[in-house]
Amino acid sequence: MALAAEPPANLLKLLLERETETAAVRANYAYQQKVRIEELDPSGRKRGEYRESREVIFTPAGERVERMTGKPYHGLDRLRLTEEDFKDIRDVQPFLFTRDQLFLYRTRFKGEETVDGLACWVLQVEPRQILDGQRLFEGFVWVTQSDYAVIQMEGRAVPQMLGKKENLFPRFRTVRKQVDGKHWFPHRTVGDEVLHFRGGDIRQRMEIEYSGYRRFGAESTIKFEKDPLKQ
Repeated sequence: MALAAEPPANLLKLLLERETETAAVRANYAYQQKVRIEELDPSGRKRGEYRESREVIFTPAGERVERMTGKPYHGLDRLRLTEEDFKDIRDVQPFLFTRDQLFLYRTRFKGEETVDGLACWVLQVEPRQILDGQRLFEGFVWVTQSDYAVIQMEGRAVPQMLGKKENLFPRFRTVRKQVDGKHWFPHRTVGDEVLHFRGGDIRQRMEIEYSGYRRFGAESTIKFEKDPLKQ
């Protein structure tokens, strides 16, 4: 990525407002989510996989719920999916950098880059600190210069767990798709990395697809009462 002219002084504020609006709008959508995690040896030979399908739907009473569709397929060899893995699938891979998360992160401007013909600012996002039990995002987000929408992110879920309970997590990239002509929702997550466990290297390949977005109910009204950047 190339160094750029200085971005707007209020870039972070504009980004947070856009992401908060996107999260509120996405909360009015049902969708499907398919997960596939493959285990390979370092040479690329497939050793096993895990597959699951879920859907986020609305009940007749208007409650938004998540449910499994069908039975997950557990066919991994040495890898074992943990509570942290499933929390990452739910919260970190489709990360939305909303205003209420600002206190968790610090950001740094890294330059600009064109993605699929769209001029973007690139921001590095890092946790300020990680408390016990937290799962956070660490990496980069690409923000359109035209309307401050995040269209992709790349990084990993942290922390890596290196103690007695060894638990490693691959780097991933999540790309978004414009759903309603304005808002960009998570569309596809891919990751492929060799993880260096004490018991030997394991290559993990991950793919998550978000599809079938369908709007339900009225749009939320978003009010920005406080500016966390001035607190």
